[in-house]
Amino acid sequence: MVFYLGKDVSVYFTTENTTIGVTPLTTTTGSGSVTTGSTATFAAQLDGTATQQTDVTSVDLGIGAMDEDITYFGMRTALKAEIKKETTLSLTRKKSNDDWTLVFDKLRYGLTGSTESDTSINSGLAEPTVEYGYRAYVHLSGSADVMTVPNCVVQGHTISMNVDGTTEETLELVSMVSPVISGANYVTPTDILDL
Repeated sequence: MVFYLGKDVSVYFTTENTTIGVTPLTTTTGSGSVTTGSTATFAAQLDGTATQQTDVTSVDLGIGAMDEDITYFGMRTALKAEIKKETTLSLTRKKSNDDWTLVFDKLRYGLTGSTESDTSINSGLAEPTVEYGYRAYVHLSGSADVMTVPNCVVQGHTISMNVDGTTEETLELVSMVSPVISGANYVTPTDILDL
């Protein structure tokens, strides 16, 4: 894993959808709802201007692989066969609104649809499509390097209160699609074969 301070990186989000962005809203009853559009506060549409995550204090980025141990009769050493790649992204920020809480509660797997009128929330209970999840862009300060993590889903969310009265929250994302490292945001839609 690689740990960055918030001043060393900038993190941006988009959806995996080319027409729909995400703005979580708190209703009067405290439950969450979502509005979509080009001025999204959590994640803009894929081919739009990515939405920067503000007040980020730390970023933890991990790249790994899931292995399966295969033992052969008569052999002492097991084969380690790689099953799939895994990229994890953990962001910590000063809590300034309920966006991350609502995303974790209602929008963990992103949105589907071609227009705002036929938008539906991915439930995570169906086979993933190319619109599954979000796309995260980690920009390294003082460099042109951008790590793009496609098809991220929200894995966890925690809120911590400190003694001095500050509140921090952590959003954990995970992706099984290989990340792309380039000189700019990688906005090409995910190929179905990469899922």
